[in-house]
Amino acid sequence: MMAVEKGGRRESVRRVSGWSASIVFMAMEVKIMLDLAEMLSLRDSLHKPQKDEGGLDIRELSPQDEEDSMQNTPNDTSVAVPAGPPLEGKDMDQYEGAHSPEEGHDPTLPTYKEAVGDDIPPPEKSLQPDGDKKIEYDPESGEPRETWGKKMDFLLSIIGYAVDLANVWRFPYLCYKNGGGAFLAPYFSVLLLGAMPVFLMEMCMGQFNRQGPITVWKISPMFKGIGFASCFMAYIVAFYYNIIIGWSFFYLFSSFTWTLPWTTCNNDWNSPDCWEVEWSNNETHNNRSYNDNTSVSSTMEFFERGVLNLHKSSGIDDLGPVRWQLALCTLLTFTLLYFCLWKGVKSTGKVVWVTATMPYIIMAILLVRGSLLPGAKEGITYFITPNLSRLGDPQVWIDAAVQIFFSVGAGFGTHIAYSSYNKFNNNCYRDCLITVAVNSFTSLFSGFVIFSYLGYMSLRTQKDISEVATEGPGLVFIVYPEAIATLTGSTGWAIIFFFMLLTLGVDSAFGGLESPLTGLRDELRHLIKYKYFRELLTLGVVGSAFMFALPCLTEGGMYVFTMLDRFAAGTSIVFTVLCQVIAVSWFYGMKQFCDDIEAMTGSRPNLYWRICWKFISPALLLIIVISSFASYTPLEYMTATGRYVYPEYANVIGWMIALSSMCMIPGYAIYKLAITKGTLKERFALCISPESEHEQIRQKKQVKRFQREHWLSV
Repeated sequence: MMAVEKGGRRESVRRVSGWSASIVFMAMEVKIMLDLAEMLSLRDSLHKPQKDEGGLDIRELSPQDEEDSMQNTPNDTSVAVPAGPPLEGKDMDQYEGAHSPEEGHDPTLPTYKEAVGDDIPPPEKSLQPDGDKKIEYDPESGEPRETWGKKMDFLLSIIGYAVDLANVWRFPYLCYKNGGGAFLAPYFSVLLLGAMPVFLMEMCMGQFNRQGPITVWKISPMFKGIGFASCFMAYIVAFYYNIIIGWSFFYLFSSFTWTLPWTTCNNDWNSPDCWEVEWSNNETHNNRSYNDNTSVSSTMEFFERGVLNLHKSSGIDDLGPVRWQLALCTLLTFTLLYFCLWKGVKSTGKVVWVTATMPYIIMAILLVRGSLLPGAKEGITYFITPNLSRLGDPQVWIDAAVQIFFSVGAGFGTHIAYSSYNKFNNNCYRDCLITVAVNSFTSLFSGFVIFSYLGYMSLRTQKDISEVATEGPGLVFIVYPEAIATLTGSTGWAIIFFFMLLTLGVDSAFGGLESPLTGLRDELRHLIKYKYFRELLTLGVVGSAFMFALPCLTEGGMYVFTMLDRFAAGTSIVFTVLCQVIAVSWFYGMKQFCDDIEAMTGSRPNLYWRICWKFISPALLLIIVISSFASYTPLEYMTATGRYVYPEYANVIGWMIALSSMCMIPGYAIYKLAITKGTLKERFALCISPESEHEQIRQKKQVKRFQREHWLSV
């Protein structure tokens, strides 16, 4: 990049060739994803399970499977069970004596589990007379397990969870900060080699085992702590993430007025340094002149003083009373979440038809309006113009990796929970590709929307875009409201904008809480028989999360919010995903995991997926974990009046929060080894092997994971 001096300010002159390089790279990435989707579709058609005249899958049993089947079947009953996907109810009836869990049966005949074994999930049944409500059976308890009412319910839910507020307030800022269009090169590289494979892994784990993020670790019991850590982090994130939705409600209710309250300086919360949105910086108003060092925009004062009352707190050790207005808005948020979650995927699947689709309609409207504003072209150009020299900075690649891994939502257990309600033969390849494509499109699309208005604000305030652009809550609660306030019909634009924030946040919020709910439900499955168990469990989780959120609603709550945002799911979530990938790819085994996927989809994962799972994704995650520790800086928060530096004990508390979830993984592994009976070698063998192999290990002393082939298979 060349730079010249002009008018005392540095102006970047970027080569036109950068445009070509960026466009070519984007085209290559899109082509790769399209080819991958086409290849997977072709593999599905070539590897569909063959069927005999009776409609049954024809698959050969291994000698060991035949031996185990003979051992588990009474002498007077002959039951032949094919490997692979579960059989439909009408097909299963052809196997005499093999009954599903809910049916009464002759005690002389084998049950379904005795005939089939633990590795093959029970058959799908239709409840009558409500034939459109599909129920599958929990492979652990034999209890009915609900499935999504429609295929699109799951797809919209998983998209709605992945696409959240970070797509609007973080990606555009990172893109402009790290080289504009050139940032797409590391972004899509990490997406294809790291985030997308991890995303597919989680979906396959939940769908094959039909278990939540905790009990799914029957595949390698020693790593069950990963499930506890995932659910715990998702629960902690609910403490502060839903506060943002509460702020959105506050702004939405405040928008129903002819004059938006953040546009004036005559409110009781304003200070003498307040400067109204409509005032020119070169004029004097009410005996006030604009001062770059002391003047504060009315939008910032509304957020910090009118909404948060932050000026009444001196720091995290002076939180003050709870703001009752924010408490009511946040209570409304948690109440809404409860009624979205209390009936499980039945209620969630209906809500997402609005919450997952509405943001795109509103963003399209905002983009059309923003593109007509003066300065919009310059803002969008600033957003996408590539600065290829930035690609040599390692921090750019780290920012891209962190953003995309957080964006897809890996590690919180939500993908596992949602997928556990899928039908066994669902095409998880297709769902994975669609979700990551929509997620990336949303990030780019929102960047155009945001920077069209930032360009307008830059022109209007006579400031460089770098001085206007920001990330986090400041972008959507300070900068964007200020831009909206200057438009004709500002009240209407404010209403639809904050309604968009609500829809973006809500489906991600109840997606996050679905992880601990499903995890606890499966862990406490012996209580499912009690009436209103799901409703009471949901009330306990949601209600307690609201109570723990109250410190963020005090006058100094922003300091608590910032600390939780920094530590609750930062390094800890990446560390958890790293452990998860290693546990599945290396300990559970690549061959076994690919066998599971082939049983579901009829096609085996190709070399691309296997290499990423076993080598590339763990390497990328390890780099991110190391860099997050190396780049740690003490907590700070920038207010309108200056920079607040957190006391040392606040940083210690933050790291304690982060370590509380990370320590669950090695802590549970030690606990599991301690309570397992046998010699140390036998304990280790049982703890790293699937529960379905434990009996074989005890009787025959054969441990697959002690064989070289297990660790070398790709």
